Amino acid sequence: MRLDVVTIFPEYLEPLNVSLVGKARARGQLGVHVHDLREWTYDRHNTVDDTPYGGGPGMVMKTEPWGDALDSVLADGYETGSGEPALIVPTPSGRPFTQELAVHLSERPWLIFTPARYEGIDRRVVDEYATRMPVYEVSIGDYVLAGGEAAVLVVTEAVARLLPGVLGNAESHRDDSFALGAMANLLEGPVHTKPPLWRGRGIPDVLLSGHHGKIARWRRDEALRRTTANRPDLIERCDPAALDKKDREMLSILGWQPDPDGEPYGRFWRRTPGMEE
Repeated sequence: MRLDVVTIFPEYLEPLNVSLVGKARARGQLGVHVHDLREWTYDRHNTVDDTPYGGGPGMVMKTEPWGDALDSVLADGYETGSGEPALIVPTPSGRPFTQELAVHLSERPWLIFTPARYEGIDRRVVDEYATRMPVYEVSIGDYVLAGGEAAVLVVTEAVARLLPGVLGNAESHRDDSFALGAMANLLEGPVHTKPPLWRGRGIPDVLLSGHHGKIARWRRDEALRRTTANRPDLIERCDPAALDKKDREMLSILGWQPDPDGEPYGRFWRRTPGMEE
């Protein structure tokens, strides 16, 4: 996979040289190219922004530097056979970045990121490049940052760890929170390691039992418990077909019940009155 990032703060992307992403780069599994947007400015002040049409506070990033920068990046990528590009635009007004989207992006050969500053990039830039490639406007949360570089780091790490050979154990992400399949719309439960006793705190006996079926059931129950406590909205979105009999029993204990107006095994969306954490 090839990644290009165009930014006015290239130094912000230094973390891409460390940890899993850095190792993937060193092994040649991931090609990362960071570009300074100011290289495509032509005045002595290297201006990348201007006042917004229509008035209002803040500044807007200009079309010309972005257009020239993206044209240059695309020309280089096409020349080196990088495959079909996709443009990733980090923005609070984008679609939520999810594990499902991370999986989708991990299957693409080439991602180009446009982290903005100020009030964002002139909309015409996104509209122009949407005629040339798929565009994903993504948000990493319901808050606003000073710029999109942190979002680039988040998306890159989420995507890169899904590439074949990046994780030491290819099965490591199977039981992640939000992992597609059985863990979709669930949070991963607690984990433990040695020593078995620490400051008077032990670990659940089931984890020492060697009974793989019971251990799997305990982990599933803990995932349901943690999701109920921290993200009840996810329980309401669970696909009923993904819940087995034991899941339904645990959800009932945790205070959930199926939609009384739905099918016999409808979505769990209503908390039982009077249940406390």
